[in-house]
Amino acid sequence: MSERVAIAPVRKTVHIKAPIEHAFEVFTSGLTRWWPHDHGVGKQPIAKVMMEPRLGGRWLEISQDGTETTVATITLWEPPHRLVLIWQINAQWKPDLAMKSEVDVRFTAIGPQATTVELVHHKFETMGAEAGASMRNDVDRGWPGLLEKFVREAEKQQS
Repeated sequence: MSERVAIAPVRKTVHIKAPIEHAFEVFTSGLTRWWPHDHGVGKQPIAKVMMEPRLGGRWLEISQDGTETTVATITLWEPPHRLVLIWQINAQWKPDLAMKSEVDVRFTAIGPQATTVELVHHKFETMGAEAGASMRNDVDRGWPGLLEKFVREAEKQQS
């Protein structure tokens, strides 16, 4: 008998002094400007981190030798309000197309020059109990710093 494990989602919220369209653009098309090039899962050194801005598009790392590594696949694309990705990284931080944790990012305008971004990384149980718990712990510690880099980049562009 197999028991289904439930692993709590990771929820992070940031506020940006920028219009919703700009925040969405920096998070998606501007990924290479804020995602640290030393946070990679593919071949090093990384030259570029990017998203193909469309349903079915990929989050890619492109190494300096041109090798492409898929990090995630976009399963919902609703600019400038929402983006959902299937995170295809295993608990050892290696690319793995069988992995199916999910990153759901919602953008809400709270004024003409202000946006709230809510990120929920969940469905860790699809990885199995031990691997899912490990991934959840890692992303719970990792997303805050990454989102701060995103906020700085989005607000820098507004100055």
